[in-house]
Amino acid sequence: MNLLPFTDFPTQIARSISVIFTDIDDTLSSEGKILPEAYHALWKLKRAGIHVVPITGRCAGWVDHIARMWPVTGVIGENGAFYAYMDNPSSPPKLRMEYYADRGQIQVNRRKLDQIRQEVLQKIPTVAVASDQPYRLFDLAIDFCEDVPPHSREEIQRIIEIFQNHGATTKISSIHVNGWFGDFDKLKMAIKFGNERLTMDPTDLTTHALFIGDSPNDQPMFDFFPHSVGVANIHDFTDDITVWPQYCTSQPGGLGFAEMVEIILAKRQSHSE
Repeated sequence: MNLLPFTDFPTQIARSISVIFTDIDDTLSSEGKILPEAYHALWKLKRAGIHVVPITGRCAGWVDHIARMWPVTGVIGENGAFYAYMDNPSSPPKLRMEYYADRGQIQVNRRKLDQIRQEVLQKIPTVAVASDQPYRLFDLAIDFCEDVPPHSREEIQRIIEIFQNHGATTKISSIHVNGWFGDFDKLKMAIKFGNERLTMDPTDLTTHALFIGDSPNDQPMFDFFPHSVGVANIHDFTDDITVWPQYCTSQPGGLGFAEMVEIILAKRQSHSE
């Protein structure tokens, strides 16, 4: 797939961007770490008045920390089950959470996910439940390469099939297979967040928002957002992605995110001079 280099991103559009939705693992992070370049880029966006909203399959515990400690407007967690933000008008600011999923179904769905967990580990004993599973509210994450040796595409597909045989929704990230019960997903919650926290309707988002990601589970976001970007390591998924972003950075992971930010801010500055 020949993607446009992000250096070709139009200056006029760069100036119109007011919010950036971003994946975390292998988009903001690099080999499991947030590099100084990527974290500094988040602060540069905040100081430029651009909202940043990470969207992740990571757990509620991670989301609590990120919403409190990072320079972001909010965080969407567990693949769209909820979002968190700091209620800044209060003093001191308070963490608030809004849910797409039905909280009343947590225990019922947890029992069904436990059955899936048992079957996955029985049939593919070399995978593991994600280390952050105790801090999840709505989904089950199966680790196929983060804290275990990398598994084959065929083994990952077997995990997906087990989830689906139980009627669960599944998404594959660069490190986990996530499964849950409910009709939420990252895109639905991004639209809800835009409406509730940014007073932006879907048309506003397609005009003034940008999404950056790296893996197959980002395809609905690439499809919805005309201004979509992949970091360079997205090419690792050539056989698994059918809906691609419009642009691609030259650097992978967090360095690619920082590259994108530098280009956007430079184009905005050049346009104002």
